[in-house]
Amino acid sequence: MSFSRKVAILNGSRTPFVKSMTNYQGQSNQDLLSTAFNDLVKKTHLEGKLLGDVIAGTVMNHPFDWNLSREVVLGSELSHQTPGLNIQRACGTGLEAANLIALKIASGQIESGIAGGSDTNSDIPLIGQRKLTHWLIKLQNAQSMGDKIRVLAQFNPKLLKPQIPAVKEPRTGLSMGDHCELMVKEWKITREAQDELAYKSHQNAARAYEEGFHDDLIVEFQHIKKDTITRKETTLEKLAKLRPAFDTKGTGTLTAGNSTPLTDGASAVLLSSEDWAKKNNLEPLAFFVDCEVAAVDFVHGAGLLMAPTIAVSRLLERNKLSLQDFDFYEIHEAFAGQVLCTLKAWESSDYCKNILGRDKAMGSIDAKNINVKGGSLALGHPFAATGARIISTAAKILKQKGKGRILISICTAGGMGVAGILER
Repeated sequence: MSFSRKVAILNGSRTPFVKSMTNYQGQSNQDLLSTAFNDLVKKTHLEGKLLGDVIAGTVMNHPFDWNLSREVVLGSELSHQTPGLNIQRACGTGLEAANLIALKIASGQIESGIAGGSDTNSDIPLIGQRKLTHWLIKLQNAQSMGDKIRVLAQFNPKLLKPQIPAVKEPRTGLSMGDHCELMVKEWKITREAQDELAYKSHQNAARAYEEGFHDDLIVEFQHIKKDTITRKETTLEKLAKLRPAFDTKGTGTLTAGNSTPLTDGASAVLLSSEDWAKKNNLEPLAFFVDCEVAAVDFVHGAGLLMAPTIAVSRLLERNKLSLQDFDFYEIHEAFAGQVLCTLKAWESSDYCKNILGRDKAMGSIDAKNINVKGGSLALGHPFAATGARIISTAAKILKQKGKGRILISICTAGGMGVAGILER
């Protein structure tokens, strides 16, 4: 264990995850995160309590979200002396937030804290063009009537056309899906394998719902009580009929079925020291052991979503563990193809030697132990909310099992990856 003192995971809460532009239209990130946050406060009896910190974030950041975490605290029944911090590490935001809270607890700076994240594409801000901003500044600074007239004469109606934020890499102009298409071609991942992974994710999620696993992790929001993305009725035949969503020239294999949809939702998780948990009569579900981040140079040829292979390798080396020393694996399914590329890379001696600096391949993982309660393909992926969702799920799995170890792996935009270890 890398942390100087144990960091307990006590509970988690999230809204149902829904497809963007549907049930949550008109709801802000603050609305979503406050719902998950307040439910977590209520069920852990934190009313009036002072926590050491609250760290959360959002990827599709609205200008009104500039003080999101603090505003969520002020709208809750926590002590309003609890501070808040906003962060952003793309799809790894939630896991990174938990890592920061865990580090503060492990070092003795704080005794408890909440980590989380929220994202909605249904309240996305329209952005004015920079040229319009520059023109308005010139107009404001014009001193004489003649100067104002000259600036007004430079106005072009095209300046009023808004810009809509896109989920694309600024350095390449390609979307995550475009980059993943390049990856699956490089690693020779078939369409059939991607569809099979997506099918299993939906079946695992549906089975978990039937077991009641997700019930106490989800709080009702906007009259929705469960994720709307899970498709128990899907089949391999149905998935095979879907058209490519990114590379439409005839060679694409990523579809709407084996890729995560744009999703709205929020999640939060409570962490603390063992002493604080005992004083507040809260039983640890599991313990947050360690975390690692990494990045790849995707601008010059590396696969955009391959950084988790590096993060996991470093994490395991530091903790003197092998890839097989885990009972379960929570691997974020941004795309089925991304998961399969990652697994294949760990099995490759050349990749592990040349990229990870290892003497031999890390080996394979038993597929039946991956995302056993459903992954992002079936549950949804509100970018910043996925990390806390996975932590809460993994901690509950370990609580039910009674003991064990889980590896978390999350790929992110910008060619980064975040990995973590949970134990009980």
